[in-house]
Amino acid sequence: MDLQSTKSQHRTLNKKVVLQITLPIILFTLITLQLVKNISTKRPQNLIISYIKNDNQDEVSSTSNSPKSCDVFSGEWIPNMEAPYYTNDSCNVIQEHQNCMKYGRPDTEFMKWKWKPNECELPIFNPYKFLEIVRGKSLAFVGDSVARNHMQSLVCLLSRVEHPIDVSNNKDDNFKRWFYQSYNFTLVILWSPFLVKTLENDPNGRTGKTFWGLHLDEADEVWKDEIDKFNYIIISAGQWFFRPLIYYEKRNFMGCRYCEIDNLTEYSLSFGYQNAFRTAFQTILEKENFKGVVYLRTFVPGHFEGGEWDNGGDCLKKSPYKSNEVHLEGETLELYTAQMQEFREAQGLAQQRGLSFRLLDMTRLMLMRPDGHPSKYGRPANLTWPSDCVHWCLPGPIDSWSDFLLEMFKA
Repeated sequence: MDLQSTKSQHRTLNKKVVLQITLPIILFTLITLQLVKNISTKRPQNLIISYIKNDNQDEVSSTSNSPKSCDVFSGEWIPNMEAPYYTNDSCNVIQEHQNCMKYGRPDTEFMKWKWKPNECELPIFNPYKFLEIVRGKSLAFVGDSVARNHMQSLVCLLSRVEHPIDVSNNKDDNFKRWFYQSYNFTLVILWSPFLVKTLENDPNGRTGKTFWGLHLDEADEVWKDEIDKFNYIIISAGQWFFRPLIYYEKRNFMGCRYCEIDNLTEYSLSFGYQNAFRTAFQTILEKENFKGVVYLRTFVPGHFEGGEWDNGGDCLKKSPYKSNEVHLEGETLELYTAQMQEFREAQGLAQQRGLSFRLLDMTRLMLMRPDGHPSKYGRPANLTWPSDCVHWCLPGPIDSWSDFLLEMFKA
């Protein structure tokens, strides 16, 4: 073989080697560039921002989480030594039966916890950020005394920024109206423990027994005629449905619960509860002028142990449960399931109307807080009446509800 032929073969071989080396490099470079482009244009959707208000400025820190959605209602209670963020002296709207420190509760650990979701962070409530979001708007709580308890907690948390003016139409604590002048923000409680039209002391009840008659297909006019005025509504109900009840439909008797009346059908606990929420949601959806956002705060159980509320029951625990120590069951599960069924149905219909129905899913995480009730510390020591294991001390666990509320307002 001559020299010229040998050189030609070497050149051919070299070209093949170069192609074998450079082609993969080119492909790898192109793929890498495309991946970089995709990453730069697809930012994580779940961006959690926490705000800390100092004397002079807002410091903003942000942490990006996984692009997958985070269930903020699934997690654990963890210690928070910075809490509480107000005291029973700095907040003047705490009612006596929630003023646990005034009446001598010896432990303070129940105030020093915060909720930690499993897969993300839930920032502590920032009153400055909240008031900026609701500037020029209005918020109504519709429900029972636990709804009022929630509103008072929110007022206390906001007291670090501004104390509101009481512009209520009367002195009834069940219909309080607060106005934040610097922010043109109105906060209201509309007392409606059953959400539907109600008759007290039903004449068909057994002698010596107090009955409540519920018109399950008619919304309570107390809130029905008011909600068009509000940008946000937080609706809730629960504990009053454990009372003796008589049910009406189309103004006719249809049955009862805990009534023991001949010829009246005895319904399950969840029957009246589910129908009341169905009527409430339908009423909101049928109001043409309502353009606000509706939040359902789910049923929150009491924590009576050792007896019923009127038979020696009490709540003496001093720390939260872990998530694996308690489970939804019994009447709590029954009411929660009924409530969620109606909410999901209403949420779908709301989307068709361009309305927003959102969920404050407090049931399970508050089942884990037997430590936050007044018990006997909601009254002077020389007075005797049943322990309170339904409402919540202020400051206390339900201050965390505003952590969730603000995060949903920001979304």
